[in-house]
This record gives sequence, C-alpha cells and structure tokens, in this order.
Amino acid sequence: MDKLKLLLNRCKCGVHITVNDHRDVYQTAKQAIEDLESMGHTVDDETVRAKMIETDTIVDLHFYPDTPVGFYKVLHYDLDSAMDIALAELGIAS
Repeated sequence: MDKLKLLLNRCKCGVHITVNDHRDVYQTAKQAIEDLESMGHTVDDETVRAKMIETDTIVDLHFYPDTPVGFYKVLHYDLDSAMDIALAELGIAS
C-alpha cells in the first residue's frame, strides 16, 4: 500500500490499475499482449512477457505524473513489481 501511496502522491493526474481485463472478453494473455503491442505498448522484458502468458496474468499500471496527456504504462504479471518499475520511472526509490 505504501508504494501505491507514493505513486498517487507523485502523480498530478490519474492512476489506473487493471488486472486481467483480457479475461472479461475471453482472450488469452498472449492475445491481449499482441493487441497491446499493435497499439504501441510493449513488454520489453521477454522473461516478463513469457511469465504473463504462462500465468495468463496481465497487470496494467497506467499513470499520468505531470499532465493529463503524458502517461506511462507498465505491463507485468506481478503488481508489486509493476509498482517498483513505475516508481523507478519517476525516480522514486521504493
């Protein structure tokens, strides 16, 4: 919860966390990742991508630190790790 508080305090605009949204439309994680990648959102770490597919789990952390138009999107299989990446992007040690 402390990591979320840090992120919320740093962001001037919205913070959105979605977990396994792909399951609501009967997609596999692989299909959903391919859809996200077609829109320019990539999972750079192949180990993370493989684990997302293996566990059929997608954590989507989407946050706006400065303005309503400039955002970051972290895709992972683990919420805690996604929070660590988000905080690191903002230069905040967790």
